[in-house]
Amino acid sequence: MSEKIQCKKWKETTPPKRILVIRLQAMGDVVITLPYIQSLRTQLPADTIIDFLTRDETADIPQNIDLFNKIFIIKGKRNFKKHVFYTLLLIPKLLWRKYDVIIDLQNNKISHLAGTFLFPKAWALFDKFSPIFAGKRNKRTIDALGFVECSIDHDIRFKQKSLSEDLLEKFSISTPFIIINPAGFFETRNWQIDNYIALCKIIKEKLPSIVFLVIGIGLIAEKAKILHAYLGKENCIDLVGKTSSSEALAIVKKARMVISEDSGLLHFAFAVGTPTLVILGSTPSYWMNSGLSNTCFLDSSDLECGNCFKEICKRGDIHCLTRYTPEFVAEKVFDLLNKTN
Repeated sequence: MSEKIQCKKWKETTPPKRILVIRLQAMGDVVITLPYIQSLRTQLPADTIIDFLTRDETADIPQNIDLFNKIFIIKGKRNFKKHVFYTLLLIPKLLWRKYDVIIDLQNNKISHLAGTFLFPKAWALFDKFSPIFAGKRNKRTIDALGFVECSIDHDIRFKQKSLSEDLLEKFSISTPFIIINPAGFFETRNWQIDNYIALCKIIKEKLPSIVFLVIGIGLIAEKAKILHAYLGKENCIDLVGKTSSSEALAIVKKARMVISEDSGLLHFAFAVGTPTLVILGSTPSYWMNSGLSNTCFLDSSDLECGNCFKEICKRGDIHCLTRYTPEFVAEKVFDLLNKTN
């Protein structure tokens, strides 16, 4: 059941000329918005202004892609009082842009504060709670305005046109490569590292040319070292902590596949259309599963205790993860590789 989108529709016969899109957090959620905004951009006249308001922690990717006319950044890291202060400082600049439409894909106190003084002709608020994929909720928010029906457009381009190729050369990454992302935050979202080692060995045995790559933040640094040690430096490249968010996205765009738990990199793969196999564990699949044909979700929705979103398994055995063997997952990997060849 989906909530009704709160909005004031666009009533004019010609499309709006100035649009402000707001998404403040987190990085993965910001990235999920991009294919829909790209679709919006493609369908509107070339001279349409589309600006973006976000936080300092999530600004890197929007700043480095060729999508927005101007990026406005709320400083203050994760300090709410500072967010309020810096938002108020930005309001005169935002007001000067004379927006026709505000698309609030955040829908929180700070985004409301930013929009309150701008007096747009039309606006829409993101549906935060419906049990459907976040991307579809982005689409519903944009569509509710009535001047366009957006879709998923993976053609996200970087301002530095050769960024992906430059990074592959810089880090000596040969193709094809598969990104391994064991970055689920809790034990109920972590497939054991021994399983990943076994999975990579099965894939390598069948597809000797495949190289594995681990990329991301310090959270997975220890797991990356283990994978690198067991698979060998010629088979596994450790880029943890060595790239910016936009550089990581550029590398994901070139990957043959991403094998991921619930983390931001999963959303990166969705945004640029990279085939993705997802091992979710306790994370509710209805929020994560895009339903795209180039994805495979191994989730817990078929279990009585599934989609529990618990940090600790009430059964004690994390059955939603332990039931998936490396051999089973490998077959799913091969199926998806064949399907997306």
